[in-house]
Amino acid sequence: MKVSENALLLDFLLKSMNHKSRNSVKSLLKHGQIVVNGKTITRYDYPLKLGDIITVGNHQSIVEKNIPQMRILYEDDDIIVIDKEAGLLTITTGNGIDITAVSLLKDYVQKQSPYNKIYTVHRLDQMTSGVLVFAKNSEAQHQLRDNWHNMVTKRTYVAVVEGKMDESAGKISSWLTENKKNYMVYSSPVDNGGKLAITRYKVLQTSDQFSLLELELETGRKNQIRVHLKDLGHPIVGDRKYGASTSIGRIALHARVLEFYHPVSGEIMHFETPVPHLFLRLL
Repeated sequence: MKVSENALLLDFLLKSMNHKSRNSVKSLLKHGQIVVNGKTITRYDYPLKLGDIITVGNHQSIVEKNIPQMRILYEDDDIIVIDKEAGLLTITTGNGIDITAVSLLKDYVQKQSPYNKIYTVHRLDQMTSGVLVFAKNSEAQHQLRDNWHNMVTKRTYVAVVEGKMDESAGKISSWLTENKKNYMVYSSPVDNGGKLAITRYKVLQTSDQFSLLELELETGRKNQIRVHLKDLGHPIVGDRKYGASTSIGRIALHARVLEFYHPVSGEIMHFETPVPHLFLRLL
């Protein structure tokens, strides 16, 4: 749609989309489905100028081709949510030349404005895929990061592990400590001064060699799922660091669901991705 006269965005949409209710149009704005001149806009009172181009639809289809190794699931003025591929670092390892999710997203948002920034909220291991949320301003970052355990209402992973599980469901609880010399995380069944970690699991599917698990995190410690499954004697396929004998070019761990309160609106945000095809082929 092309703007023929100056107007506020919501007023223009209501007039141009008179077959939709006011709430439907506001929902499109709220969920990042309105793009003005290539940029997602969520403000109702955004001022439109003569000649502006309005696109209505899933913003993902506009941007995903331009960013390798990730897919944008959602974007507004405060947050951006992606589905990261295995092999992509979340943040730099320190030499400053790594291609990371942060560097790719920074390039993307700065094409819209050189003043835009990306702020890290949480991380996924390089060889783990799945849903990640980033902040677009420091206020949203602090709100999410400082209140992570209260803001996040659901974190679900899927993993393919070696062997058949003895139990169809269960809970793993231990204290985790990282060795700073070799970056290995070690598990103790008793409190040894480490951080308490709790993981719940459910078996979804099995074969002679492998089991597909769904995992819910009650805590979010470094390498928690990887270490806990090693504790059970069923390391994640491809996770040679924690005892796997198989190699598939990645770790068969995927952050499938992330649900949290929006740091500004307080709305529940729910993002869900499919089980990777590779996992299903292993079974």
